Amino acid sequence: MASNIRINGPRLFSTLMDLGSIGATPEGGCRRMALTDEDRLGRNWLAARMRDLKLDVRVDAVGNIVGILKGQEEGPAVIVGSHIDTVGTGGRYDGALGVIAGLELMATLRDLGLTPKRDLALIAFTNEEGARFHPDMLGSVVWAGAKSPEQVYAERDAEGFVLGEELEKIGYKGAEKPGFLKARAYFELHIEQGPVLEQEGFGIGAVTGVQAITWLEFTFTGQPNHGGTTPMKYRKDAGLAAARVNLFAHEVTQRIEGQLANMGVIRVEPGNVNVVPETVICTLDLRNPVDALLDKAEAEIRAYAQDIAEKAGVGLAIRDLARFPSQPFDERLIARVEQAAKAHGHSVRRIVSGAGHDAQMMATLCPTAMIFVPSIGGLSHNPKEFSTEADIIAGANVLAEIAWEEANA
Repeated sequence: MASNIRINGPRLFSTLMDLGSIGATPEGGCRRMALTDEDRLGRNWLAARMRDLKLDVRVDAVGNIVGILKGQEEGPAVIVGSHIDTVGTGGRYDGALGVIAGLELMATLRDLGLTPKRDLALIAFTNEEGARFHPDMLGSVVWAGAKSPEQVYAERDAEGFVLGEELEKIGYKGAEKPGFLKARAYFELHIEQGPVLEQEGFGIGAVTGVQAITWLEFTFTGQPNHGGTTPMKYRKDAGLAAARVNLFAHEVTQRIEGQLANMGVIRVEPGNVNVVPETVICTLDLRNPVDALLDKAEAEIRAYAQDIAEKAGVGLAIRDLARFPSQPFDERLIARVEQAAKAHGHSVRRIVSGAGHDAQMMATLCPTAMIFVPSIGGLSHNPKEFSTEADIIAGANVLAEIAWEEANA
C-alpha cells in the first residue's frame, strides 16, 4: 500500500549534499550551469547512480536524462523529476531536490523489492534555469514539443558558445527523441524559493499552478562621448534610457495587481567611468498569475521604452527571450498532495508558483502536480538557500506516496 512507502531520509539528504559538492562554491552554494564541465560531472554522477539502481538510462537529443524502473505492464509511465543545472550563484537545493528525491524513491523501492504496476521514471531536464541559454525550461520545452531540437541547437550564450556544440562537447547529445516516454502523470518536488510557507507556518505547499512569464531583452544604442565635457542636453545616453525603463517597470508593478518585474542583466559598452554609454543591453523578467494583466504590463513597458528612446535620441531593439502563459495543475493531483501531506501529519496550504518549472511544460502533456517545501528566509538563487532536513524528508515522503499510488492505480 502507498502508506507503507517511506524513503530513507538520512540517505536522501546525504545524496543531495553529494550532488551539491559538484560545482560547490566557497560561499556554500553551487555553480553548475547548463552544459558546462561542472554540469557534465553532475550528469555523469546522476547517470551512474541511476545505473547502480538498475534503471534503464536513456538520454534524448537535448540531453534530458531519463531513468526508467520497468513496471509489470506496458503503458504510459508515472514520471518524477526536475533539473540539476543552477544559476551562476545558486544553492544546493533548487532543482536538485526534485531529482534526488526521485532517485531516493527508486532506491527505496529497490530496498523493499517492489515493482510498480506501471513504469516509474525519473527525468533530469536540461537547462531549466535559462541562465546560460534561452529559453528557461529548455529541456522540458523540447520534451513537450513546443520547440524542436534543431531550433534550440542554434541558441548562443553570452560568450557566443552554441548550445548544440556544447551539448556534444560534454557528451550528452543523446539518441532518443524528446518525449519518447509517454506520461500518465508527472510530479515534481521543489523548494518554494519564496517566504510564504515559512512565514505562515506551513510544512507543505500544494502547488496549484505556475504564473505567466515573459522575458524581454532591450538594446539601447546611443553615442559614446566624454562624460566630463559633453553637456547633459547634448548627450545620446543609452544608459539613462535603460535606467528609466527599469524605474518605469517598477512603477508598473505598483499599479497592476500581482505584477512582478526584474532587470537582472545590464551590460554597458564601452563600460568606462568617464564615457557616456554607447550601448546598453538589459533584460526584463515580467511575471503575473493572470495572463491578461501580464500582457497589459508588457504593452505599457514596450510603449514607454520606445517613447524614451525617441526622446533620448537613441536607438532601440526589443527581443523576446521567453514567453510562457500561466499553467494550472491537475485538480485531482493537487488534492492528493493535500491528502498525503495531512496523512503524514504536515500542515499544507495551496500556493501558486512564482517561478517557472519543468512541471508547467509537462502539464501540457499529462496531469501534473508539484510539492513545495519551505525555503528558510525565502532565499533561492543564492548560495545561502536552505531547507531543513526534516522538511526535505517530509516533502520526499509525500512525493513517494502519490507517485507510488499513481503508478499502481
